[in-house]
Amino acid sequence: MVLLALLLACKNHGSGETDDTDTTTDAVCTEPADVPCVDEMILDLSLHDDLVATDADVTTTPDGADFVSTVDATAGGFGNEADHPWVYMKFTAEGLERVDLDDESALDSMDWDIAARRFILRLNGGSSGPSCVGAAAFTETTYEDLTAVPDGVTYVPDDYYTDDCTIINDSSGLPGSPQVALGPWWEYPGCLATTGTPFLIRLADGRIVKFRVEAYYATGQVQCNANGTPGSDSAMFTWRWTFVTP
Repeated sequence: MVLLALLLACKNHGSGETDDTDTTTDAVCTEPADVPCVDEMILDLSLHDDLVATDADVTTTPDGADFVSTVDATAGGFGNEADHPWVYMKFTAEGLERVDLDDESALDSMDWDIAARRFILRLNGGSSGPSCVGAAAFTETTYEDLTAVPDGVTYVPDDYYTDDCTIINDSSGLPGSPQVALGPWWEYPGCLATTGTPFLIRLADGRIVKFRVEAYYATGQVQCNANGTPGSDSAMFTWRWTFVTP
């Protein structure tokens, strides 16, 4: 019996899957809600209604207690994103998984947590989807130092439409760039620089994901961050994340 207990305790060590994924949590929501301003969002974010899901690659590698995921959010390259669907994904105990949904179906589905296209990251809730996924940004700490969920955290859903369905753009000034909850992952000194801001993302089932964008470019992210020189292969994301105990 002692040996069995030891084996169970060591099962997930170094695999990227921690005991936190087994923690029982209370669901935040269980039924889809109506998404506001759908017609406007279809136009503003170039959502597609042709029932075609993306075949973009999403891969995950365990790294100690973390997962490192690469996400192809290139959408045909700069300037072509309006002609391509978003990439929809969910966080699982085995890693980040692509969910084969087209843009129209995603507006009715709770089966995705996060969506990406180029530099915009949407969460499934609020203005972006029918679920209740929200995030909290921690601009005054690091991913490594964010080891537990602080008391009194407020998880904010995407909220980028006014009451009359006018889009609220972020500070970039770029058209069709909404003020999403994960917006603080980047800044623009002449390229898409990563801020290193860690986030806690609360999923619909109550689980919490610690999340950081490590790179937007396949190569050259360090130079972009240091001197504003764009890297190569933009929108080939690298994300680091793990489940944490609520």
